[in-house]
Amino acid sequence: MVEVMGQLRVAPGQPPGLGGRDPADRLGLADKAAGRARLAELVDELDGLHSRLWAEASRSVLLVLQGLDASGKDGTIRKVLTGINPQGVRIVSFKAPDDQERAQDYLWRVHAQCPPRGLVGVFNRSHYEDVVAALLIGAVDEDACARRYRHLREFERMLVDEGTAVVKVFLHISPGEQRERFQARLTDPTKVWKFKRGDLDVRERWDEYLATYERAITETSTEWAPWYVVPADHKWVRNVAVASLLVEVLRGLDPQYPPAEPGIEGLVIE
Repeated sequence: MVEVMGQLRVAPGQPPGLGGRDPADRLGLADKAAGRARLAELVDELDGLHSRLWAEASRSVLLVLQGLDASGKDGTIRKVLTGINPQGVRIVSFKAPDDQERAQDYLWRVHAQCPPRGLVGVFNRSHYEDVVAALLIGAVDEDACARRYRHLREFERMLVDEGTAVVKVFLHISPGEQRERFQARLTDPTKVWKFKRGDLDVRERWDEYLATYERAITETSTEWAPWYVVPADHKWVRNVAVASLLVEVLRGLDPQYPPAEPGIEGLVIE
């Protein structure tokens, strides 16, 4: 999957070309069974790497998940992070800012939720809502949005410089697959609560949202914090891709268990 990860990466300064990427791409996986088998292997390795990161407590990882409604942000978290120590994970979802948050700069609440050393943090919707959603609802104008792209690039550089590896994933879903998932929610009593009428308003502006994400990804995919466009029509492909990304990043960090406390070698407990 290493070569595939390279295909998913958006080169700094280059557009992601969302319109030319296939949301149903299987990334070389034969079928769902093969995907599930590969995911099990990756989750097992992720657990070991995460344990070392947690014990080392000197660096952290931040997974940023963005995507249109029903692209699978919640499912990705549930399937990819299953089985790892929950003490070492922090999951945050950024909603519309409250009064206190609006009284601060827009990154104030984001920085406060970044993962401490030793943790894997997940932003289920993130600071990118402050450029994509904010622009589309008219909360900021084009000039303010351009400034924010610069802010985000510099903010993420600071995080990386201070020991946080930033993994940014756009879950790329097709309109047809989104329609099927919306319909499934409406007919399933256990999922209907997820559906909001406002989801249809966003769906009606599909091309506008996709164009805004195209620009945001182009502006903010950098050497220190690149974007990855993950095909999300097949949930099992999506899960393998995101798990592969996290494993590759943690392999690169190569966290190590700390040495034993001096003086306890050979200690026998009575």
